[in-house]
Parts: sequence; C-alpha cells; structure tokens
Amino acid sequence: MDRQLTSSRRKRSTSILSHWTLRYFLILCIGFTVIAAGALYWIRTTSIEKGLKTAELLGLEIADRVIVKDHQLQVPPNLNMIVSKREKLFNTDHYFCVMVLDQNNKLVFSQPEMQQKDVYYRLSDDFLEPRNNKYAGVMVDIVDGNQVMGKVWVMQSKQSITFGPETIWLVALIFGGLILCGWLTIYLLSRKLSRPIRQVAYAAQQIRSGNYDVSLTLNTREREINELVSSFGDMATRLRQLEEWRTLSLAGVSHELKTPVTSIKGLVMAVRDDVVNPQEGKEFLDIALKESERMERMIADLLDYNAMTAGSVTVRKERTDLKLLVGEIIHQWKIAYEEYMPEVQLHTPQGSLYVMGDALRIQQIIVNLLNNGLHATPPGQQAQFHIHVRAAKNMLHVDVQDNGTGISLEDQPKIFERFYRGELKKRRNRGLGLGLTYSRLLAQEQGGELTLVSSSPEGSLFSLSLPHWVSEEKMQISEKTYRSTVQA
Repeated sequence: MDRQLTSSRRKRSTSILSHWTLRYFLILCIGFTVIAAGALYWIRTTSIEKGLKTAELLGLEIADRVIVKDHQLQVPPNLNMIVSKREKLFNTDHYFCVMVLDQNNKLVFSQPEMQQKDVYYRLSDDFLEPRNNKYAGVMVDIVDGNQVMGKVWVMQSKQSITFGPETIWLVALIFGGLILCGWLTIYLLSRKLSRPIRQVAYAAQQIRSGNYDVSLTLNTREREINELVSSFGDMATRLRQLEEWRTLSLAGVSHELKTPVTSIKGLVMAVRDDVVNPQEGKEFLDIALKESERMERMIADLLDYNAMTAGSVTVRKERTDLKLLVGEIIHQWKIAYEEYMPEVQLHTPQGSLYVMGDALRIQQIIVNLLNNGLHATPPGQQAQFHIHVRAAKNMLHVDVQDNGTGISLEDQPKIFERFYRGELKKRRNRGLGLGLTYSRLLAQEQGGELTLVSSSPEGSLFSLSLPHWVSEEKMQISEKTYRSTVQA
C-alpha cells in the first residue's frame, strides 16, 4: 500500500518550471480578468455620464430654439439642420433620436422623422424615462416663464455611448499582453532557478546510486544559488573521500584482525600436529598468547570507540588534583613497561592544580600518549618523556613530549581521524588507529581538547587541556579584584 502511494505521488509530481509557470499563469489570468471587468465597468459608467451630459447640452440648445407662441410650440425651420450638425458629436446608431413634445406629450418635432406611436414605443407610459433599459436618454423642459410648455428628449443606445467592439478588443489586447509579459517573466525566472536545482538533483541521484564523481560547474550571479551549488559540490567531494576512507579503513581493520588470527591458527596447528618439539611448542604457544592479547587490545579499542560515539560511555566531571593524578599515572605506567626502562620527567608548578574531569578517562588519554611515544622510539634507543603540567587562564594543560621519530607533515592533519595509521606505525606495530581518536573524544567530553602542538624527527609534543576548577572563594576574590580595577 505504501509503495502504491509513493508511486502515485511520483506520477503526480511535476517539474518546478511547469508547476510555477502554470500556476502563475492562472493567477495572472484570474487577476487581470477581474481588473478588466472592473475597468470595463468604470469605462461604461463614465462614458454614459459623459454622453448624457453632452445630450443634455443638445437638449438645452434645442429647448432654447423652440418658440412658445399662444401656448403652442413652434419649431424653427432650420432645427433639422442644427440637429444634424450636432449629431457629429455623438457616436450615433439607428436608435439615436431627438423628440420635441408639447405639454400634452404630443410629438411636435423628431429627428429622424417619427410618428406618435413611435413615441409610445420609445418612452414609458408616463413619458419620464426610456421604455427599454438598454437605452439612455435625457429630458429637458421647455419653459415659458414659470410654466412648462413641453419637453425635449435626446435618446441614444447605451452601447453607442459606452464602448464598441474596438474598445473591447483594445482592452483585451492590452491585458493579454500584460498576461503574456508576466507569464514570460515568471517562466524565465523559474527556468533560471530550476536549472541549478535540476543539476543538484541529478547529482544527488548519482551519489545515491554510488557515483561520487559529480561536477557542478554552474556559475550564476545569485549568491544563494552559488552557495548551494558550491556546498553541494564540497559535500559530494567529502562523501567521496569518506567512502574511500571507509573502504580503506574496513580493509585495514579486516587485515589487522585477520593477521593475528592467521598467526594463532598456524602456531596452534603446528603444536597439534607435532611439527615442533615440546620446547618449541611452548614457545609457539607463548607467541600465540601474545598475538591473542594484541587482538584483544584491538577489539577493546574498537568497542570503546563504538561505545563512545554511541554515547553509552559515561564521563564524570569531578574535582581532581591533576598533579597527584599525573604522578600516579606515570608511576603505574613505568611499572607496566619496566622492561623497556623508559625515562619520564614530570615538571609541575608550585601549589595544587585542581581539574574538573574524570580521573579514569584522563588516565586513558595520558597512557595512550605514553604508549604511542614508546612505540615511536627507534629500536635500541631509550624512550624519554618530559611531561609538563601548567595552568593558562581557565584551563589546565598536560604537555607530553617524547623523543620518537615524529610524525610526517602529510600525516599530521590526519592522525586524529578514525582508523588512520601512518606508514611508519603500520610497519612497527599493529593497531586499528583509534587511540588518538578515542582520546580526543574523551577530552572533548570533559570540556577539554587534545591537540598535536609540534612534531619533528626529534619527537612529538601533544597537549591535553582540561577545565580548571576554581573554588567559590577564589572566584569571589578575583571578581572583587576585577571590579576594583574597573572602578580605578
């Protein structure tokens, strides 16, 4: 069911270009249709008002020319000519007419010529308005003194004084042109915006299928689009590097774990098949035991790292005397590696230095640095270490200096990456390359940091920084000192 819904959604999906252009076109059509209807209504109303005012002027002129004699209306003989000249001011049609009626609503004059029955056809029963609402007219009274002696009607169709087909076509062409211009604008913008998105989407499909060699060379003036394309390109490059690194790391881990297993298997089979004598068999078993211990350490490192990244390793933060802790760590470590006779010199300032951290995790970090320095010592040379404990601002630092062969320049940026092991380290000792990675994670969980300060053929210097614990009394004293300094 879910697959059917997903497939139906994919079928209904459209491109950004068609989606936005179609909807914007519909919005433009609806909007301009409403505007055009309002404009035509306004034009019609305004035209009717202007047409009626012009007709009223004609009616007043005719009313002034009609003569009242003996309570009878007399029309001047040249009135037909006058009306014909004035018709040029009107957009007349077959319904345009001028009628002069007496006080009994009898037809006295008409242009064009009409009969009395035509008056009843054109005017209402009370002779006060046009009978058909499709037509408009204006009535002007003919006054003699204070007495109304008749009326002049000037009538014409509303269509003739509003707009004709030419006006409708002109309005349609104007609004049609505006719609097309608006649609063309949104089409060009949508196409320009959709082009980089299509390229990024295609690149994402390539990455999803496992092809990380994608190239995005699009360059536009829009800063956001350039940032999107550039960031996606960097992400693709980073993913390719991570994939390559994952493959190499998996191969390295498999190799490092397979080597001791193969060695143990061969040694045990030699003892079982009596290939060696009892004395040699004991030596073979001792070698197999050492190989199993190495493999156990590698598996423990891998488990510790996985637990740390999964958040299942708890790191406590408590007040600890760093000078005392480092001294105990050095003493215990020298006993464990007494056969190598390492020389360790501890340099500490006067007074107590308290740190907020986990004593067990700090021990793991320092022991790992000492082990790495011991393994980096050339054969036949005594391992020497100088450990300095110092305070700087609100942090305490433990600097571990060894006299090993150092780390090459190309390896220094990568030593804290998981499963990374330099060529020299690969040849000298086995491991998964998780020691420094795990140590840095432990330092960061305690609010500190582990960094490589320097490295050369004469040795390497690592620095572990941890938060300095300060008592509340000292904090109050320092705060008072700061305030007095500011006030002074």
